[in-house]
Amino acid sequence: MTEAVLRNPVIPGFMPDPSICRVGEDYYLAASSFEYFPGVPIWHSRDLVHWELIGNALDRPDQLRLPPDMPSSGGVYAPTLRHHDGRFYLATTVVGGAGNIIVTSEDPAGPWSKPVLVDLPGIDPDLAWDDNGDCWYTRAGVSTVRIDPDTGTVFGEPVSVWSGTGLRAPEGPHLHHIGRYWYLLIAEGGTERSHAISVARGTSPQGPFEPCPSNPLLTHSGHDHPFQNTGHGDLVQAHDGTWWMVLLGVRPRGRTPYFHGLGREVFLAPVRWEDDWPVVGPLQEQGPAPALTSTEAPPPEPATDHFDGDRLAAHWVSVRERDEEAVRLDERPGWLTLHARGTTLDRPGTVFVGRRQRHPDCTVRARVDATGGQGGLVVRMDEAHHYEVEADPDSGELRVIARIGPLRQVVGRGPLPGEPVLRVDFRTSDILPPSLTEAPGPGDDPTGTEPGAPDTISLGYESDGRHVVLAELDGRYLTSEVTTGFTGRVIGMYVTEGTVAFDWFAMTHATDSTDAADAADAT
Repeated sequence: MTEAVLRNPVIPGFMPDPSICRVGEDYYLAASSFEYFPGVPIWHSRDLVHWELIGNALDRPDQLRLPPDMPSSGGVYAPTLRHHDGRFYLATTVVGGAGNIIVTSEDPAGPWSKPVLVDLPGIDPDLAWDDNGDCWYTRAGVSTVRIDPDTGTVFGEPVSVWSGTGLRAPEGPHLHHIGRYWYLLIAEGGTERSHAISVARGTSPQGPFEPCPSNPLLTHSGHDHPFQNTGHGDLVQAHDGTWWMVLLGVRPRGRTPYFHGLGREVFLAPVRWEDDWPVVGPLQEQGPAPALTSTEAPPPEPATDHFDGDRLAAHWVSVRERDEEAVRLDERPGWLTLHARGTTLDRPGTVFVGRRQRHPDCTVRARVDATGGQGGLVVRMDEAHHYEVEADPDSGELRVIARIGPLRQVVGRGPLPGEPVLRVDFRTSDILPPSLTEAPGPGDDPTGTEPGAPDTISLGYESDGRHVVLAELDGRYLTSEVTTGFTGRVIGMYVTEGTVAFDWFAMTHATDSTDAADAADAT
């Protein structure tokens, strides 16, 4: 049996806007996915600390169609996950697509239903049921209206309720009926450094609402804390009677204004009640875990995927869509074969399969056969911000390409060995120089990585037991503070010409001793 120890973030990596519900002793969590397909990852836990990805709610084209020209950071926003009368309900907004939708399932691992459209403007829909069985739909802004969640029928006009303390962007509402009050939890202040969580209470779903005198419940704005941008929370009562909050936050690094590349991650904080108001405890890096019955921790996501199955695991995502004719596991047993559709990562349409970066210090490796085309490994934020190590059989070389805003440049080259292992390393450093204005001296790092960067990203390959670094790049240019938008880094395999196949893909980090051994065995 594994004793739970709370280590934040409880779900690391790009997994924003968490929404949680409990069914018995099981906890389920949904998160935003933006331009990535499949959409809305669904997680399961038995102790609120150890989480396992069990599926994606929107994993079929008849559920989610994102326009090919939809900008990055469009797509699927801020889901709400609830369980009512033996069924799971998930409401979300497809920005630039279908709008506000609801899907349902008896099993949170899927399959989920086709979407039901809710013909209302706005984003961040929430669902809550009263004692009469009526469903109340609340959206960013903040307003509430009664709906039929099975048909999307809206009854009457939305009523404006409580829109926070006056900070900008009141959003992410969650309505909870707890005891004698309805509690309206919202995010406000914007999802950057001023992000905050506030609450009000009333005796009906449409108020009137009384704001908590100690709002905001939680914010790290202006505080010297390793976790920033904290907000967009949801409440859950554990099966031992304790209360907890899941919320998003980031882990910025480097020097001012500080940078985060992993996106907004899932954090867990204790909640207690005073005078019928929730009080959020400290958001610790490591601390006491929920005092729940110890359970076996779920198996971790495998470090190495050998592509032996008949379908990709739930953690694999593509950009906007996944062309099943272009992404094949059946053409070459034990290999993932990609067929080119787009010719460049700089525009939508390129065939891509990737995973979210989960840890600041990690290594990604993949064995590639590019004899039939051009492709490789890419670290992606959006079409205008990515680093890749690419195999080009026509020129007989490997090259590292950096796309940073309007600039695109080849920054490293090397020979193309037969079926090389492409490799990308992410290394953070807390050691900062005394001055940003000092000129480099003898022995200083000559790679071009600027002092104060959140991390260094090195790209290269392995061949004949050697690891060759072709370029080391500054990680700040693949962070939200530079690229803008709502997503984090996704690292994956791509093809821009012909056909490229991958034998295996491995992602390991410093504490993955067994995973690292597994990845090493892949060679």
